[in-house]
Amino acid sequence: MIHRPLLQLIARTSLVLQIAIGLVAGILFALLFPQATAKVGFLGELFISALKAVAPVLVFILVASAIANHKPGQPTHIRPILMLYLIGTLSAAIVAVIASSLWPSTLILSEAATGTTPPGGIAEVLKSLALNVVDNPLNALIKGNFIGILAWAIGLGVAIRHGSDTTRTVFADLAHGVTLIVRVVIRFAPLGVFGLVATTLADAGLKALLGYAHLLAVLVGCMLFVALVVNPLIVFSQIRRNPYPLTLTCLRESGITAFFTRSSAANVPVNMQLAERLGLHEDTYSVSIPLGATINMAGAAITISVLTLAAANTLGIVVDLPTAVLLCVVASVCACGASGVAGGSLLLIPLACSLFGIPSETAMQVVAIGFIIGILQDSAETALNSSTDVLFTAAACIARDKT
Repeated sequence: MIHRPLLQLIARTSLVLQIAIGLVAGILFALLFPQATAKVGFLGELFISALKAVAPVLVFILVASAIANHKPGQPTHIRPILMLYLIGTLSAAIVAVIASSLWPSTLILSEAATGTTPPGGIAEVLKSLALNVVDNPLNALIKGNFIGILAWAIGLGVAIRHGSDTTRTVFADLAHGVTLIVRVVIRFAPLGVFGLVATTLADAGLKALLGYAHLLAVLVGCMLFVALVVNPLIVFSQIRRNPYPLTLTCLRESGITAFFTRSSAANVPVNMQLAERLGLHEDTYSVSIPLGATINMAGAAITISVLTLAAANTLGIVVDLPTAVLLCVVASVCACGASGVAGGSLLLIPLACSLFGIPSETAMQVVAIGFIIGILQDSAETALNSSTDVLFTAAACIARDKT
């Protein structure tokens, strides 16, 4: 009885405000009790593990249920959303190339990355994606392979559409139950953010970021420009009204959690819940959001382009316009396949570096630098990628509803 008023206050407080409080508390804890951050860091690990555990099941059940219970003639907007994903990723690569030309970065190439194997070419990246499509369904669920999960969920959903009403109802009830579990997990986001922030600030790697301040400024500056200028322009072209309320909502409610979890897969449940609150079509967002977590990689395109051009500038390689255009295309294609490669966008840098004749040994040193600045770079990249999934899905749904 004593704690009931406190519980009621927490229940009435918005989740975003609770996360902000967890963020501030994590900063203060790291500054005041740096030796104890390892203990509270468990809260962050537990939160991310819970999200990663529930995300594959959520996607599989929701997609299968949405397709199985889809009514003929009910609109879906996957095709325009895919087009927005491609346009957004290519635009991000172009922004990164222009920014790198205006503010070139120089790297200190000394230590090579070890224990990593980059893909041999774009064909290898696409091959990896194709193999993910036909992955064993149980293996796909265990490893969080969303391409494989989507493929099996779509196939099962189409098959169940021809089943009995009882079977379709069971899947609808399962979808509802999994959604409730996700809501419970997300309610613990403030504690998770508290643990993640405290651990990150106490990490000695933050000191190493100062040596790459210019590089980080270009990287994060490009991501902010895409998030606050390019993406709103793309959204405006669809909804024909002020895009910033929707843009800022997605950045606030999706980007913040993605920034600290540093995992698009872990942020899928958060995006699903946000799409539901925005009143979007479940048939659409249940497919587009997990698909976006796999192929909508504007942040990855920026990372690949900026670090590749930084390596070229360090080695004194002159980049002409045709090669810069080719880099934009290659970075966009590589970014779409980033999730299919262990190590994400960083391990695709050697592929882009090969355009300029940069040897693999040198390119892997660039990858090592990427891991050093990953505390901030990967966080900003994930926040941009994940928030854009909801943003473009909402834009396409709103545009279709207006017609």
